Amino acid sequence: MRSELPKVSHAIFGKPMITWVIEAVKGLGIEDVFVVVGYRSEIVKAECEGSNVTFVEQKEQLGTGHAVMQAAPYIIKDSVVLVLNGDMPLIKTDTLKEFISQHLRSKSASATVLTAVLPDPASYGRIVRDRDERLLKIVEQRDASEAELAIKEINTGTYCFNSKALFGALNDVKPNNSQKEYYLTDVIGILTKRDLPVYAYKARDPNEVLGVNTMDELKRLEGLFKNAS
Repeated sequence: MRSELPKVSHAIFGKPMITWVIEAVKGLGIEDVFVVVGYRSEIVKAECEGSNVTFVEQKEQLGTGHAVMQAAPYIIKDSVVLVLNGDMPLIKTDTLKEFISQHLRSKSASATVLTAVLPDPASYGRIVRDRDERLLKIVEQRDASEAELAIKEINTGTYCFNSKALFGALNDVKPNNSQKEYYLTDVIGILTKRDLPVYAYKARDPNEVLGVNTMDELKRLEGLFKNAS
């Protein structure tokens, strides 16, 4: 973002991105909402004041899987865990409701991934399926092969997990990647290798699940937000 602000603190239509995401989650009636904070956490905490969320400190930024692990002590055993990124301000409560319902209908699901098909997948992780269209794994863009980069179905960074399956798999995630980080996406491959069912749910509106990594992308989302209002 070329800014000293935490990414999720950048505003879209007068409110930090993180607050839009929290509002979408709160609309589901979920009471236990955890916000993992790290870089300049005092700013994020101030912006979320009054949102009735619990803050979890990630003292070292060692990847998305590491971030989720910090919340492990707070998670109820045998529960459903919804994981979202804080830079997805266009996500709607109704979309999350449909997504969670899909996960719950698949009673054997260890995880369900919210995906989308984009004409230009850019820096998003790719959804890799087998010949029967079953989800095999998620590959981060920087670690993808040429064939995987041609895939247009992307990972939105939004998941529903069975808590036991999630934290059991996270214990086996290794930082064997170009960033030397613990990727949450690696959990999906671990679960499939254990023959635990993993499903995918495609978002109806890909614009809802777009994230922000640059100021140009933020401006684009502002335009999409205005058109949707």
